[in-house]
Amino acid sequence: MKVIFLKDVKGKGKKGEVKNVADGYAHNFLIKNGFAVEATAGNKNILDAQKKKEAAAAAQELEEAKKLKETVENITVELHAKTGEGGRLFGSVTAKQVADELNKKHKIKVDKRKMDLPDGIRGLGYTNVPVKLHNEVTATLKVHVSEEK
Repeated sequence: MKVIFLKDVKGKGKKGEVKNVADGYAHNFLIKNGFAVEATAGNKNILDAQKKKEAAAAAQELEEAKKLKETVENITVELHAKTGEGGRLFGSVTAKQVADELNKKHKIKVDKRKMDLPDGIRGLGYTNVPVKLHNEVTATLKVHVSEEK
C-alpha cells in the first residue's frame, strides 16, 4: 500500500515522502497513529500544495534576511565600557550586550547566539562581528567600543 508520511518514522520514511509499505503495517500502525495517510490523488495534491507553500515561505524568509543584511551592515553599534591602563577593558563586551544595544537603539532584534563572538570584545576600537541571519545569509556588524567617562 502506498502511503504519504505525515511525520518522520525511524527506519521507514521522512515527513512528506510517498512510500510503499505493507498493508497491515499501514492500517494498524501508521494510519491509526496519525503517522501517515493513504496516497490517493487528493492527498497527493494536498502534499504538493503544502510543498509549494513551504517553498514560497522559505523564499520570503531568505528575501527578508537579505534586506536585514543590508540594514545591519550600514549600522555601527556604539558601546561604552570601563577601561584600565593601555585601553584594556575590565572584563569584555559580550554578544548579549551587542544584541541588547542593537535592539535598543535601532529596533533590530537579533539573537545573541547568531553572533559569532566566542570570547567577547576585550579592547577599545572597532570590531567586525559576523551575524548569521539565515543559513545562506551572513552580515557583518560594526561594533565600536569606547571608553566610559
